[in-house]
Amino acid sequence: MSGQKRFANILVVAHPELAEAIKQAEEITSYLQKQGIAAACGLLTDQEIREAICKKNIDLFVALGGDGTMLRAGNICAPCNIPILGINMGKFGFLAEIRNEEWREVFPRLLEGDFWIEHRMMLRAEHWREDRLLGNWEVLNEVVVSRGHSVRPVHLLTYVDGRYLTTYVADALIASTATGSTAYALAAGGPILPPELRNILLVAVAPHLSIDRAIVLAEGSAVTITVQTTHQAVMSPDGLGPIEMISGDRIHTFAAEHSVQFLRFQDPGYFYRNLTPHMSQNPSAGNNR
Repeated sequence: MSGQKRFANILVVAHPELAEAIKQAEEITSYLQKQGIAAACGLLTDQEIREAICKKNIDLFVALGGDGTMLRAGNICAPCNIPILGINMGKFGFLAEIRNEEWREVFPRLLEGDFWIEHRMMLRAEHWREDRLLGNWEVLNEVVVSRGHSVRPVHLLTYVDGRYLTTYVADALIASTATGSTAYALAAGGPILPPELRNILLVAVAPHLSIDRAIVLAEGSAVTITVQTTHQAVMSPDGLGPIEMISGDRIHTFAAEHSVQFLRFQDPGYFYRNLTPHMSQNPSAGNNR
């Protein structure tokens, strides 16, 4: 909405494997510079971006790519409290705000401050082995604990707020944010949650004689998933990894300290209006007529 702050330092970042995104990032940077904005461009894989973004007083991160690019942008920007404007150069664009051909039409509104900021919860995931913390991540979509190469399911003891919930015998268990409810959790049969919710969604993948319904936990809940297996198990935060786990390892996940901020030009009801086109025209299935 009008009256928002004007951005003085903008970083435009492209997916490194999308030539069109790289070219367009350069065009956007040139456009912004002509408007008197301190703008620079780079690639998502540039090490300097992650290391220097907070130090250079960047106040807007423009990301060109698909949903994977938006996830990586969220991971980079959330700790520094920097909003993200997503320009979709991929297939789905669930997280991006505008299509690649729209930026010239929309950017005058950006310069006028005619937008609003949407806050989305992230999860913090911690990998524990006995009393040792092996790793931790902040994710926007989900944390997945699953079987590895073996087709045998894993046993996943699941606790909510320290209380035993159930033991899943399944290919995987997904602990998802509301944002992730339209990603892997949706493919596994989970419900679609409004993106502003701060709940954790649990969805089992191919459960065998286990709870086969998704569970939406109360806001503020924490989940601990302990692996019991005689074969390989892995975990994946937001599609990264896989990270190997052994029997007895546990993943503890809860709402992260940071939130991802997406810059929006559409009205707050955009999510439901855009949902039907995404659901009925899956570009990966080829029926995007």
